[in-house]
Amino acid sequence: MLSLNLPSATLKIADKDGKRYILDILRKRYVALTPEEWVRQHFVHYLINHMGYPSGLLANEVSIKLNGTSKRCDTVLYSTSLSPRMIVEYKAPVVNITQEVFNQISRYNIVLRVDYLIVTNGITHYCCKVDYENGKCTFLPSVPHYSELR
Repeated sequence: MLSLNLPSATLKIADKDGKRYILDILRKRYVALTPEEWVRQHFVHYLINHMGYPSGLLANEVSIKLNGTSKRCDTVLYSTSLSPRMIVEYKAPVVNITQEVFNQISRYNIVLRVDYLIVTNGITHYCCKVDYENGKCTFLPSVPHYSELR
């Protein structure tokens, strides 16, 4: 797998029937090791181990209904009252972060109405704070530490 622009993480990888799997620490099960999953697991470890995010408030593959269709948010951070606070969208390292990726996470946010949106391919990370009152998003210089979320 490709090297990422994230701190190293100790990830558990297993081989079964000629396929590779990686332990998802949030879902507590092994999932297929794809390039996107490689990014997800590194980023989740980064949030928990380096940025102070409580693992109990993070969830992977969160199902939502959007215009009558089922969609899945890659990772959602919840508040202590269990309302959604942040959506993280992952792409494989070889996938460029384009306007379409931001459109995708924005569509998910129609349903969840979170305060923060993060898009990453493991190399480049974008984080923005949503200002509903003024109808705009402000890009932040980096992913905020959990203690900085307002």
